[in-house]
Amino acid sequence: MNFPYYIARRYLFSKKSTNAINVISFISMAGVAVASMALIITLSVFNGFHDLVASLFTAMDPQLVVVPKEGKTVPADDPLLDQIRKMPEVEVAMDCVEDNALAVYGDRQAMVKIKGVEDNFTELTRINDILYGDGEFALHAANLQYGTIGIRLAETLGTSARWDGFLKIYAPKREGQLDMANPTEGFVEDSLISPGVVFYVRQAKYDANYIIVPIAFARSLFDQYGMLTNLELRLKPGTSIDRTKSKIRDIVGEKYNVLDRYEQQEDTFKIMVIEKLIAYIFLTFILAVACFNIIGSLSMLIIDKKDDVVTLRNLGATDKQITRIFLLEGRLIAAVGAVVGIVLGLLLCLAQQTFGLVKLGSTSGSFIVDAYPVSVHPWDIVLVFFTVLVVSFLAVWYPVHYFSRRLING
Repeated sequence: MNFPYYIARRYLFSKKSTNAINVISFISMAGVAVASMALIITLSVFNGFHDLVASLFTAMDPQLVVVPKEGKTVPADDPLLDQIRKMPEVEVAMDCVEDNALAVYGDRQAMVKIKGVEDNFTELTRINDILYGDGEFALHAANLQYGTIGIRLAETLGTSARWDGFLKIYAPKREGQLDMANPTEGFVEDSLISPGVVFYVRQAKYDANYIIVPIAFARSLFDQYGMLTNLELRLKPGTSIDRTKSKIRDIVGEKYNVLDRYEQQEDTFKIMVIEKLIAYIFLTFILAVACFNIIGSLSMLIIDKKDDVVTLRNLGATDKQITRIFLLEGRLIAAVGAVVGIVLGLLLCLAQQTFGLVKLGSTSGSFIVDAYPVSVHPWDIVLVFFTVLVVSFLAVWYPVHYFSRRLING
């Protein structure tokens, strides 16, 4: 039998001679429970936003993309890229040319990102799931070149899903000097017509900037014949993305970077991780303050049990065992509070997932989702529980040793 633990457990649930000690112990336990509940809920909300953003990006981003480490473009017939295209794990491989350009429609203009893609773009992504309008996605028909733009960019340029006439695209020439007397000569000009649809990824990066065009149009506009800026891949169902990414990295060595969907949006997800970490740190400080309430409870308990301490010493208990009793008492208060808080937090997360109790706005449809998204990750539960134990141990270690030593020696 663990003697200190047995006594500490008895002290936790037994009635004290002064009711205030029971009240303070309950308040300490409630403080830890509230802080634990806040940690679970806050971390789960950040997880929910993380998963929501990840689900939005997948409609446009490929599973894997291969980009050159140096320079903007590489030859499309690079033997290393051909080797990747022929891998048994790869179901769809598409060359892509991306660069910045100026879009002009009527008297409006905007800097845009031109994304030149091949005809298998619809097989690579779920673009058809995010289209709005009375047409359908198309890249070209005979000599006509179509451009599918983001919904926010359509608002900026003043177009609808189907615009009249041509959308003019300008890109600076790669060679030669700009003649200020005739600056238009320094640009390549081309034009696009509307397929009658716009895409809506629900991310400003795409919706406000991107135009999807045929890769031949992009190569001509940017003078990148036979080149590509990235090779985009979709793997066969059931294929491990991590293992395939590792195999591709072994093939390309130091010449190319191989990025999965999270790495393609590294800045966005890195910011979300930092925000979650900062929230965790701040709530841990609040937890520490709640744990300091345990000190008051333990100090009064030590005074209340001074006669028991004398009895325990007469029965052979060592000073170390007596001190350990009160340390375990503090840990038990924290552990019970943590368990109660985690359970309450999980119940509230479940209620939020089921009923959407806390709304993002007063009007339905104002945001991507109407209520705060919540996603509970098992590791967060483990993290919160051990955080409570560590913080409570650090908070009570010195005070318990100090009061126990005074009581024992007094």
